[in-house]
Amino acid sequence: MKLKACAFFPFFLSLLTFTILFMVTIREPDTLYGTKYDVRVVNGFTNNSSLPLVIWCASPENDMGGRALQEGDDYSWSQTTNFLGVGGNSRVFCTLKWDERRKKFDAFDVSRDSHRCSVFKMCVWLVKEDGFYFSNDGLLFHKDFSWT
Repeated sequence: MKLKACAFFPFFLSLLTFTILFMVTIREPDTLYGTKYDVRVVNGFTNNSSLPLVIWCASPENDMGGRALQEGDDYSWSQTTNFLGVGGNSRVFCTLKWDERRKKFDAFDVSRDSHRCSVFKMCVWLVKEDGFYFSNDGLLFHKDFSWT
């Protein structure tokens, strides 16, 4: 019986190796070397022409700067994850200010967004008077959280 177990182990190891190599080669090429996502934060206010939405974004590696957004304006960037989606470039947080309201949130977090943004490689935030809405296609939004 020991002989059969010893003969099975190389077969099992070969099968496992083949399966892993096969899975790596059929993955999307950009996933293997890092995936590129388009991230947008859109001013979705309906009447704030006198008070712009001020946004400032940064990652642990980079201060991306900010700007004032009028109605319909957006702040956008491309976010590329590292090898297999782990490591650096995995989080971008933004601070938004409108009137007396201020909110800091993760505009992109690879552990949260790699799956929910994966279909179109798009993460869109629509900021409105009552909160922050998310979409992965830019068309259908759902409320993710409020200002408070």
